[in-house]
Amino acid sequence: MPRSVATPPGPKGRFLSGNLREFQENPLAFLERIARTYGDVVSLRLGPVKIWALNHPDLIEQVLVDQNRKFTKHFALRRAKPTLGEGLLTSEGDFWRRQRKLAQPAFHKDRIASYASIMVDYTERMLATWNSGETRDIQHEMMKTTLQIVAKCLFDADVEGDANDVSEAMETITHSFNDRVRSVVRTPIWLPTRSNVRYLKAKRRIDEVVLRIVAERRKSTENHGDLLSMLIQARDDDNGGMTDRQLRDEAVTLFLAGHETTANTLAWAWLLLSRHPDAEAKLHEELDAVLGDRPPTIEDLPKLKYTENVVTETLRYYPTVWLLGREAIEPCELGGYRLPRGHTVWMSQWVVHRDPRFFAEPDRFFPDRWADDLAKKSPRYAYFPFGGGPRICIGDSFAKMEAVLMLATIARKFRLRLVPGATVAMLPSITLRADGGIPMTIYQHEYANDSLVS
Repeated sequence: MPRSVATPPGPKGRFLSGNLREFQENPLAFLERIARTYGDVVSLRLGPVKIWALNHPDLIEQVLVDQNRKFTKHFALRRAKPTLGEGLLTSEGDFWRRQRKLAQPAFHKDRIASYASIMVDYTERMLATWNSGETRDIQHEMMKTTLQIVAKCLFDADVEGDANDVSEAMETITHSFNDRVRSVVRTPIWLPTRSNVRYLKAKRRIDEVVLRIVAERRKSTENHGDLLSMLIQARDDDNGGMTDRQLRDEAVTLFLAGHETTANTLAWAWLLLSRHPDAEAKLHEELDAVLGDRPPTIEDLPKLKYTENVVTETLRYYPTVWLLGREAIEPCELGGYRLPRGHTVWMSQWVVHRDPRFFAEPDRFFPDRWADDLAKKSPRYAYFPFGGGPRICIGDSFAKMEAVLMLATIARKFRLRLVPGATVAMLPSITLRADGGIPMTIYQHEYANDSLVS
């Protein structure tokens, strides 16, 4: 039989469930193990769902770029449609292309740069509540602050009132969605369980707030300078804009995606810096030289090279988006095999980012690996924390700038240490976050005499 019609190698599964049990027990270890055992194209099955795991950058580029129109979003994301509607994360085809074109100007680099001061100001507000020697859940702290930042940048809403309501409702929805994705048996959303009631109440609250703000903005001629104002003003070639429902879907999508990825990245960065004092010392050395006793600004970003490398390496080591999925809507060739229509392909950032073919000492946290233009020397999709191709995350520049500015703002004043005896477990759900948070003790730094002392 020619290789082009053969089935790729893979782990033998159970008769009915396939490889479901192994995957559920430890998704990250399972995907890494089958990649190292079976190679760049691995066939597996989760119940009735047939999946090919692609473990080489060239194959990932085939799916995300070269043959992207032969694929649609993974079925798991369709479960987000009751919450996100037809936003950029869940929509497909011509509708998605129109929405992406309309939304793109809101994420122009000059527009994104205008939010730098907001990111720093809200981080400073958080730090004003911190005291040296106390213990805080750093994942919660990062999540709370990035929620406030995205509320301000998206809606021009401050920390009181609507922003708090939407933030709390979004946290409820995030937890509910994560639970539903991880669960084997999914309770119908209309069944009045405690979890469903909380979810539906949170969704109604978000809809009320967002649709009211949209209505208010439509009546006003004032440009608030936020992302929502840009989306309302956006027009395509036919001079058509977004409907209120489309604006609602995009706003909720941006709110959800615009805080969790950055918060998780920062939480993992603090954990890694706590475990690698040499990297932490080098970070402080750069902040000392560049910033001194002042907070960072947008003009400082080109000078904060090591700070950026810490963020880049954190996204390699603990990729917030750890798995991308696509479904084939027509047959195609991948790695010498013929992928049938209806099959799912998985592309795991966790697996590829830790592949020794592309990263020396992949299990080592080493920000300096990025100092010599490693990204340009590596295969294009050896590192893809924000996806790639036409559907690359529209807010990648926003998220990267926010992470660098927040990291610099916090590290300038504090160093953080994991509480002795605390264990941090990974929770690979929609995003890769810490299961149960990350308890850390805060120690204050004071800038004096050209050195940092604690």
